Amino acid sequence: RSGGGPMAAVVTPLPPAAPAPPGGPAGRPEGSEALLVALGAGLAAASHPLLYVKLLVQVGHEPLPPTIGRNVLGRKVLYLPSFFTYARHIVEVDGKRGLFRGLTPRLISSTLSTITRGSVKKAFPLEDMEHVSNKDDVKTSLRKVVKETSHEMMMQCMSRVVSHPLHVISMRCMVQFIGREVKYSGVFSAIGRILKEEGILGFFVGLVPHILGDVIFLWCCNLLAHFINTYAVDDNFSQASVIRSYTKFVIGIAVSMLTYPFLLVGDLMAVNNCGLRAGLPPYAPAFTSWIHCWRHLSAQGQLFRGSSLLFRRAPIPAACFPID
Repeated sequence: RSGGGPMAAVVTPLPPAAPAPPGGPAGRPEGSEALLVALGAGLAAASHPLLYVKLLVQVGHEPLPPTIGRNVLGRKVLYLPSFFTYARHIVEVDGKRGLFRGLTPRLISSTLSTITRGSVKKAFPLEDMEHVSNKDDVKTSLRKVVKETSHEMMMQCMSRVVSHPLHVISMRCMVQFIGREVKYSGVFSAIGRILKEEGILGFFVGLVPHILGDVIFLWCCNLLAHFINTYAVDDNFSQASVIRSYTKFVIGIAVSMLTYPFLLVGDLMAVNNCGLRAGLPPYAPAFTSWIHCWRHLSAQGQLFRGSSLLFRRAPIPAACFPID
C-alpha cells in the first residue's frame, strides 16, 4: 500500500508509504525491532524502481510512444510501455542510479512507520484471543475480528501520519524527473522549502485519501475473510487451516484493486501545485482538494491509472494511427 497502505502491502513488496511490519509483543528483544527496521528498509530499496515508475505513470508522464500489439482475441491494440521499457528509459536518461531517485526520504519514511507501529503496539497491547471459527460462536469470533481490526487500524493511522511528511518529499523528489528540476535536492532542504512555501500543512497533502484507503482496506479485507472462513470453510475439512491462511491474502489482492483510487489520489495530491512541472498542466490542474482530484480523474476514466505496469492499454485518445 505505494505507495501506500495495506493495499500496497498486498500487491507490491512495499507501497510508497506501505505499512511496515508490525511490532512484536512486549518483552521482545531490542535487536528484533532493529531487524524489522532493516528488513523494511531493504524491501523499500528493492521495490523502489517499481514504485518510481508507478508514480510517473500515475502522474501521467508517458515519454515513450505506444506500440502495436495483439490482445488475447488476436485484435490489434495499442500498448503503452511496460515497467521494464519505462525503467530502461530512466536508465538511459539518468543512469542506473536514476532508478533510486527519492530513495533516501522513502527509507526514512519506512523506518518511521516501522518504529511508530512498534511503539503503538507496545503502548496499547492487544490481548490474545483463541481462534474461533465454529458457527455457534459467530458473535464471539466477530467481536475478535472487530477488536483486532480496530487495533490494526489505530497502528496504521498513527504510522501513516508520522511517516507521511517524508512520503511527500520522496514523491516530489521522484517526479522532478519529468521537468528535470532540482527544487527538492535533499531531505533537510526539502523540509525547509515546504515549511517556507506551504507551511506545516504542506507535509500532509494527500494524507486523507491515503488514510481512508487504509481504513477501508483493513475493514473490508478482515471482515470478508472472517465471513468466508466462518461460513464457507468447514472445520471438518482436513485442509481448513491452510485455506484460511490464504483467504485474507487473496481477498487483499481484490480489495486493494477496489481501493486503489485512494492511493492514486493521495499520491497525486502530494505533488500537485507544488511548483514542479508534474503537478501543473498539462499533467493536472491545480486541485483545490482531493475530492476535486478524484472527480477530475473519474471524469477522464483515469481512477485506476498506474494500477498495472505490465500490460497497459493506451487510452483511445492516444490512438493516433489505425490499428486494424
